[in-house]
Amino acid sequence: MQLASNRGDTGMGMLPGGDAQTLLALMHARAEAARLGEREQLFSTLLGGVNAVLWAFDWQAQRMIYVSPAYERIFGRSPALLLADYGEWRNAIYPDDAEYAQKSLLAVLDEGAVETREYRIIRGDGQLRWLSDKCFLGRRAEQGQGPIIVGIAEDITEKKQLEGELQRLATTDVLTQSSNRRHFFECARREFDHARQFATPLAFLLLDIDDFKRINDTHGHQMGDQVLQKVARCGAAVLRQSDLFGRIGGEEFAALLPGCQPDLAEQIAERLQREIERVAFTATNGERFRVTASLGLTYLKASDAELSAVFARADAAMYKAKRLGKNQVIVA
Repeated sequence: MQLASNRGDTGMGMLPGGDAQTLLALMHARAEAARLGEREQLFSTLLGGVNAVLWAFDWQAQRMIYVSPAYERIFGRSPALLLADYGEWRNAIYPDDAEYAQKSLLAVLDEGAVETREYRIIRGDGQLRWLSDKCFLGRRAEQGQGPIIVGIAEDITEKKQLEGELQRLATTDVLTQSSNRRHFFECARREFDHARQFATPLAFLLLDIDDFKRINDTHGHQMGDQVLQKVARCGAAVLRQSDLFGRIGGEEFAALLPGCQPDLAEQIAERLQREIERVAFTATNGERFRVTASLGLTYLKASDAELSAVFARADAAMYKAKRLGKNQVIVA
């Protein structure tokens, strides 16, 4: 009797040649399928952890052919609906940004990539979010096949909010929430240049709170801060939406009224003066008091080459108002 070999024989040697080859091929296919399955699982796990939407778009067919799991988290919408209808993505874009989003997507066909696309979307739950949506050309038309555009869309809402807050802090007077001096004059110079170029009317107003030092000395700086805040609110309430208003010194405010005719500018200045006079304050000792302001108003003249000339006239008019008894508007 012949003993079995001890060379680790699997028994295939006992099979006919064709059957052995079939078995080997089947085992190889199973091993390859297992490896592919592991890779697919790893790929899905990686994509599931990426907090950005990876997507692929068939330009010729105008349909989305792939979208990663983050789409549902960021857009708050169903990936299945998007894959069935690309209109789901278009309809999610904030209406004011829709034209830009479409044009920048078209630019990919010519430029090969667009990495600066930022636009807003409306999530399925109604939230407004900002996206940074970079996209690239996957392949150009070959043998009748249209190009594929691939991209990655990230939610940058927190970044935009931070940028907005930094911008607000850089341009706003912290105490009164009106424009600070630097921002006010930056905007005022632009409006001045525009008014000179197109010969449109422009009014400039300076306002100084009367006897402000006495308010601080008598009632304390905390009460002085309240006075500044309420005067700023009067300005925000009286001035038009297109007007500029800012705190440019300790108790001094300025307003620029673009496109404002002299008679209307005088009405606005006088209304602001009366609004400030009506505001009542209560000190810590229970004493009630009111404040007044002196205002200087002037207009753009053909001879004004610089904003500083307009500012100087308004400043002189404001100090004239103080010399003549305060709590009034002087026009220069």
